[in-house]
Amino acid sequence: MTVPGSLQTLRLNALLAEAALDPLSESQSVQFENYLSLFVRWNTHINLTSVRSEEGILARHFVESIACARALPSGIASLLDFGSGGGFPGIPIALCRPEILVTLAESQGKKAAFLQEAVRILGLNSRVHAGRAETLHECFDCVTLRAVDKMAEAVSMAATLVAPGGWLALMTTTTELDALQVAAGETFAWADSHPSLGGESRVLALGQNEINLPA
Repeated sequence: MTVPGSLQTLRLNALLAEAALDPLSESQSVQFENYLSLFVRWNTHINLTSVRSEEGILARHFVESIACARALPSGIASLLDFGSGGGFPGIPIALCRPEILVTLAESQGKKAAFLQEAVRILGLNSRVHAGRAETLHECFDCVTLRAVDKMAEAVSMAATLVAPGGWLALMTTTTELDALQVAAGETFAWADSHPSLGGESRVLALGQNEINLPA
């Protein structure tokens, strides 16, 4: 078990402060420390990310995912992380928003195995779908996508998994955003996007599925 106040926790909270975000609680700090340790260890074997340094992982993946978790609307009970990879943003969402039942969908077997281990080690009330997300036969209050291959195609499929009144959360770039919003379809109403903190051109866009909602 890692100890709150370690260099990694202090650095993560410093990065959050730089992004004008509140620090993690003590219990969250322990969980994020354990997640980082597990992620770095597995990343040496199965290439969860091309980012190798702890500093880069914290700045590029953790801060952006925590910002996403905090930006999601209230009232979300179920969430699908479409193409979860190393668990971003799904695992930070599960850690920051424990009221949300998170499903981590990942078709690559080794990455799905990592997600299973992360859920076990962190004691998350989450589940792993070791397969393509579009094979799920259910809808979710929110579906997140971040760094997914063939993003426009993935967004089109993900949109069909969003319940009426639910949300589609896209973590993308300013140059790709318009095309991805078109791919989602005409039933989504988009709020103003805001920086996702993963880089100068990266944004988080939230679209609500207005199909079958009363006028």
